[in-house]
Amino acid sequence: MWNKDEIKGKTDEVAGRAKQAVGSATENKDMQAEGEAQEVGGALQGGVGKARRKVGEAIKDVGDAIKR
Repeated sequence: MWNKDEIKGKTDEVAGRAKQAVGSATENKDMQAEGEAQEVGGALQGGVGKARRKVGEAIKDVGDAIKR
């Protein structure tokens, strides 16, 4: 199950790609650059979210192992 950082990151990645496409179609370099930055930021946020999820899963696994 994805967490809020992963979802927000993926949303920003997609929005960034859309901005890049619109910027490219309209030859708006500023919008293209903004889209690139948003896509990279989204990827970073998604990566942080994934890392948090993996750590949480590992902690849960350790807890389950200790209960046995």
